[in-house]
Amino acid sequence: MKWSFRIFTIAGTEVRVHVTFFLLLLFIAGHGLMSGQGMAVALESMLFIGVLFTCVLLHEFGHVLAARGYGIRTPDITLLPIGGVARLERMPRKPSQELVVAICGPLVNVAIAAAIYLIFGISAVIDPAYDFGKTGNFFEKLMVWNVIMVVFNMIPAFPMDGGRVLRALLAMFLDYGKATRWAAALGQGIAMLLAISMLLNKVAFHPLLLLIAFFIFMAAGQEAASVTQQEATRDLRVKDAMLTDFRSLPPHATLRDGVTLLLAGAQQDFPVLDTHGGMQGMLTRHDLISALAENGPAHPVIDVMRRCPDATQPAIDLTQALDALGASDCPALPVIDPLSGELVGLLTAENIGETLMVRAALMKMRAAA
Repeated sequence: MKWSFRIFTIAGTEVRVHVTFFLLLLFIAGHGLMSGQGMAVALESMLFIGVLFTCVLLHEFGHVLAARGYGIRTPDITLLPIGGVARLERMPRKPSQELVVAICGPLVNVAIAAAIYLIFGISAVIDPAYDFGKTGNFFEKLMVWNVIMVVFNMIPAFPMDGGRVLRALLAMFLDYGKATRWAAALGQGIAMLLAISMLLNKVAFHPLLLLIAFFIFMAAGQEAASVTQQEATRDLRVKDAMLTDFRSLPPHATLRDGVTLLLAGAQQDFPVLDTHGGMQGMLTRHDLISALAENGPAHPVIDVMRRCPDATQPAIDLTQALDALGASDCPALPVIDPLSGELVGLLTAENIGETLMVRAALMKMRAAA
């Protein structure tokens, strides 16, 4: 995710923090100081926010560990002011597995709240209007916040955990695409109702809740579109959608050679091949232009190209390759011949989109015939 940076790695999963998270900390500290509560209260508030986001991180690792049990990796987790986002390389397609992955996050918060209750004997009234800004009662506030987080996450508004649980339950009776569209539509409906109610009622207006409603609406639409695309590519292979007419660069090429190819046609990203046709890396248009401004046209391409460790093969299912392309840092996924090891094609989002448009047009023609 842009504007985020890695703070540490646990069991192969990077933990990243978005820069806006620090803006939240500054806002909390500034609010405490400007209200005249003093530095001690401001530091306590910042510490509480830090512990809250540790709970958010543990919540996300609940999803990560559950997904890992089904052989699904999680490249990174990003902490945002509105919560955490675990980027799983794919979601389980079996409803029972997705149900487990979705529910394990909230279960972590249940465990934290239960531990506080059992260890400290703290009890409190769970109220959405609970005053988290009051001083003291640190563990009481932490317990209440974890309980509220469970209730909030289990609202059936896709793509929140409750929405994913709903999709898993629907997918036990419907096909996966229809279950996703129904769950996404419900999530968007809840988000719209929340936004409209806040805009009409100034007393209930809260900027953070409005931001969350916008996030839910956009994310639900993106997930529905992504699953629709995956459903459309289900019976296609990589060879049906890969780009086979492409230009490449040798490892001794310079940025000047890359500019020549860029200006000569519509291709924007160029594979760098060794003398045997093996893939060494990818020179993207963005990296080419940036390096050209910094180093000049005589700079070697091999110092600028991106290493593309992920690759696919012509006979691989296109849906599987689409997941790999989405998780890759390269704009094109190399297609390697399994026998010769040579690069035989490039899989790009543009080519996949064009393949699906052509396929849809042909299906429309056949239906009309």
